Amino acid sequence: MPKTPHATVPLSALKGRGAASQITHRFSRDTREGFDDGWHDAGEGGGADDTPAPLATELRFEDARSVLTRNTSPDIYFDVSLNPYRGCEHGCSYCFARPGHAYLGLSPGLDFETKIVWKPDAPEILRKELAAPGYRCAPIALGISTDGWQPVERRLGLSRRLLEVLAETRHPVSIVTKSALIERDADLLADMARDHLVQVMFSITTLDPGLARKLEPRAASPARRLAAMARLHGAGVPVGVLFAPLIPAINDHELERVLEASRAAGAETAGYVLLRLPYELKELFADWLESHFPDRAARVMSLLRQLRGGKTNDTRFGHRMRGEGVLADLYSQRLRLACEKLGLNRTRRELNTRAFKPPGTPSGEPPRQMDLFGGDA
Repeated sequence: MPKTPHATVPLSALKGRGAASQITHRFSRDTREGFDDGWHDAGEGGGADDTPAPLATELRFEDARSVLTRNTSPDIYFDVSLNPYRGCEHGCSYCFARPGHAYLGLSPGLDFETKIVWKPDAPEILRKELAAPGYRCAPIALGISTDGWQPVERRLGLSRRLLEVLAETRHPVSIVTKSALIERDADLLADMARDHLVQVMFSITTLDPGLARKLEPRAASPARRLAAMARLHGAGVPVGVLFAPLIPAINDHELERVLEASRAAGAETAGYVLLRLPYELKELFADWLESHFPDRAARVMSLLRQLRGGKTNDTRFGHRMRGEGVLADLYSQRLRLACEKLGLNRTRRELNTRAFKPPGTPSGEPPRQMDLFGGDA
């Protein structure tokens, strides 16, 4: 199958970005393909003044009616998720959420990391949804598709405002991030942790800063993530580590080392997710491999196909997160043995749903609870 045409971007404009092109999304009727017309060649009217500036991040508003998304997938631990942003400045080359930008008419390539959609009134919408008469409290997964503490959060503060609503209503939340910025919100997290309302999982793919810069160019360094993990642990916040994604022949040899470093920083739980390549991500990641690891690109893709039953991606529940076959079994065994050795996953913390107090509940009035027959108690 021929590669999807896409517009290339000058290397001088790609510093700090994960994708190298504006790949055409799957719903587009038009295609773009870059070519050199000679205008930027030295001596032909080009030169230093014509060097493209680094790509800037553009913020776009979304007028959302709801901020909570329901999940019915049997192999995902949460039923409800909340994503303050669409797109992510971290620019991770492997991000499974990239194809989601196609629904906005944008490229899963550079658009995903340079055109960030945010919901300014998300906290107010969340408050209304939590106050709805039929709402039933269940832990909310925050930042699953795109990181709630990505760089734009530093000036927008949207995720903190959402946390303030959850803390006020004593609503449980599970967080996944690869940002050290979450340290800023240690006060809210520590307060919620006292009532067993929060858990923070740090995504750490490598301890090698050089590899991290290639994989996830605008995310916090591995050392900073571990430091943030240690600080939250010291504040009484339950923390864990996700070795996600595991990429054969790129970072799989680091699984045990990442778990060991995370345990030293206070992690109580650990897990991994195999690299997933849905839709346009297959070509984007293949391009990334050819750019950064041309010597092993073919081997990486071959190993992925071995793990995916001959395909580069497998959407089947129960298989998409772990793969199948001898190599998949080996990865699972390595995780189990490392966790046993380090004392990880010995206890499972259940987030507290009984403390939930809907917005507007008068002081002293008990929160709604569901009785055995599905009505309000």
